[in-house]
Amino acid sequence: MEYIKIRFLDDFGQLGSKFEKTVEDIFRSVSPSFTLAERTWKPPMDMNETPDEVIILAEIPGVDKEDLDVEISSKAVRIRGNRFARHCSDNATYRLAEIQYGKFERILFLPAPIDPEVVSAAYQNGLLEIRLAKLPAERTHKVPIQDG
Repeated sequence: MEYIKIRFLDDFGQLGSKFEKTVEDIFRSVSPSFTLAERTWKPPMDMNETPDEVIILAEIPGVDKEDLDVEISSKAVRIRGNRFARHCSDNATYRLAEIQYGKFERILFLPAPIDPEVVSAAYQNGLLEIRLAKLPAERTHKVPIQDG
């Protein structure tokens, strides 16, 4: 299988948000409820392509199906949702807080035009699988030229 690395933004544009995340992570280790802004996260996803379809697999354990939203156009897929925090009891102390909670949104641009009417989605064991049927390749027709 061949992997293609896709980069949408340059690293310089992310410098400020990386600094904010570092500060937030330091204070979050003391108090897991500390945030500088609304907490968001980015679930890992895979996309692969067969001759007939594009398949997207999103790893989103702990997200209820009712808290997921999938929108599809012929060129892109938007997957968004929310994973709500499951807080421990009031008399417990956090010793480690690595699980990310909050809203997420991913927009994946598709490698080929798809038919937005022929799509299936299944959610099981924390994995969302979306199958998108590709549009048939355009066919060219030879036009006979007649004498004038």
